[in-house]
This record gives sequence, structure tokens and C-alpha cells, in this order.
Amino acid sequence: MSIPLGIKGHLPNTANFLFEVDGEAIGLFGEISGLEVYADTTSYAEGGENGFVHKLPGRLTWPNIVLRRGVTNSDALFSWVNKTAGPGFESNTDKLTRSTAAITLVGTDGTRLRSWDIQGAFAVRWSGPRLTVEAGGEGASEELELAHHGFTSKTFS
Repeated sequence: MSIPLGIKGHLPNTANFLFEVDGEAIGLFGEISGLEVYADTTSYAEGGENGFVHKLPGRLTWPNIVLRRGVTNSDALFSWVNKTAGPGFESNTDKLTRSTAAITLVGTDGTRLRSWDIQGAFAVRWSGPRLTVEAGGEGASEELELAHHGFTSKTFS
């Protein structure tokens, strides 16, 4: 399965991660961070056991995921951010829309290689390009940060 044709013409050549929300392609990204999980632990010192302290597993913690890319001429990303956050980026949770999202590693030929399905995703931060007239400035880029309830991973055959 390759990336949707409509998405290819609007994105930078260096992108290789497809971001989809509820099955709809939002865009390609060149950098993803925060795909990690860790378990909290509780230490328990057992009486009479001096060789070690027991470590007991606790809750899983899923950090926010950050996606970065060059600015494109597509409004799909910002439209989803508006939909997720509600009118005027209000923090009223009654208007919060959680989504099922997916980040897919895409090969140079457009083939899907591995995907991470993200549960209960919503945007917590969007950052646009830093605008400057200074020579040698970085290229225009945007950044999206997602909060979520965890993810699963799968490979494509």
C-alpha cells in the first residue's frame, strides 16, 4: 500500500513519515520524536532480603509525540488542529475531539514499511515558521505536538 496520490504533490521531497487522522492523510513529516513508553516503578524493600530491592511495575507513561516538517501549501494539518482544539483554541474539554491517528514510515518508493497507531490523539501545540529577513536563516518549518493514550506498532508485508 503506497501513500495517497493527492498528498505527494504538496510536500517536501525529504519527508518520509505519513501522518493520518481517522484514516485521512494529513501530511508527510521529516522528523518524529516521542514514540516511546516507560513504566513507573515502586521500590519494595523486603525484610531479610539485603541483596536487592524489589521493583514493582506501575502505570505506563506515554510522552507527547512531536512531528516536524517543512511548511507546505496544504491546510489539512491546521484544519485538524482547529477541529481537535475547538473554536478559538479554547481549553474547554467539552469541545475536545480525540482521534485515532497513525504515523507510517514510508520507503523512498512510497511503500508503507511500519506504522504506529495512536489512540486518543489530540493536538496540544502547533508551532509555525520563524519569520526572519536575516540571510542564512533556517527553512520555514512547522511543528505539531500530540497528547495521546498510547500506541501500537505493526509492519506491512
